[in-house]
Amino acid sequence: MGGLARSVRRLAVGKLGREAWKRNVDVIGQLWADIRRTVEGWDIPWEKVRLYQDGLPLCGREEEIARDLARAGSPNHQLLLSLMSKGATLMGTESGELIVEEYRLAQAILAAKDPEEAARIEAQHKARRRSLIVRRDRFIAGRINKSLRAGEIGLLFLGLLHSIEPHLAKDIRVTYPIYKPHHPRRGTR
Repeated sequence: MGGLARSVRRLAVGKLGREAWKRNVDVIGQLWADIRRTVEGWDIPWEKVRLYQDGLPLCGREEEIARDLARAGSPNHQLLLSLMSKGATLMGTESGELIVEEYRLAQAILAAKDPEEAARIEAQHKARRRSLIVRRDRFIAGRINKSLRAGEIGLLFLGLLHSIEPHLAKDIRVTYPIYKPHHPRRGTR
């Protein structure tokens, strides 16, 4: 993943410029600080909380993966560990096969020699990426539908491109701690 992160940074800096990239990094850091402050301020029975994380495969090694990523500096994985220390249960969230498929798509884009080639490759794969995000959304929602029991609280950390709410069971109430993303014209369950 380190090589992928370096490629993402190279393309982002090439597209945005170094100063704009730094501002984006700062904004994302502040967003995670706000999320952490909000979530850790909740007075809820943490032992009844199940944690679901974008990109965390259902594999039996979820806690090990979260610890490794937290040590590497991931603020959302650091938050997961903090909530687990309060009694929350970490859940495998995604299909490993779908994560690998998305990783391979990202690798194809990031292997581009320059931002123009990356944009061309990304445009070629646009429909496939859109289909992949919908399949991931359905898998995540299905995982929550099957594992979250009555009386429990599910806490899902998910990227803004996702839209799982239409796929969740009707008895699951959804709230957004920071703001609700807008997803026009997404399909229903």
